[in-house]
Amino acid sequence: MPKSKVRKKTAYTPPADRRTPVKVRAVGPTGLAWKIPMFGLMLVGLVWLLVNYIAGDKISWMADLGNWNFAGGFALMIAGLLMTMRWR
Repeated sequence: MPKSKVRKKTAYTPPADRRTPVKVRAVGPTGLAWKIPMFGLMLVGLVWLLVNYIAGDKISWMADLGNWNFAGGFALMIAGLLMTMRWR
């Protein structure tokens, strides 16, 4: 069987019109002013739901909210969890 011809590959040269990459400045750790509300929202949402389960029928304004207590508690916890995306 005849041997196939070997093709020469040309060396890759990047295009000349490319700019040099911009250096991103390093960002330090998140401050306490971000961590306290983040963890606070998650804990307040959890406490809201616990109080609703334990004593929701005894607290008049909480009983008036009905199932909206779940929306309020979960909204607070989700807001805290969304804040974790910017936590460094």
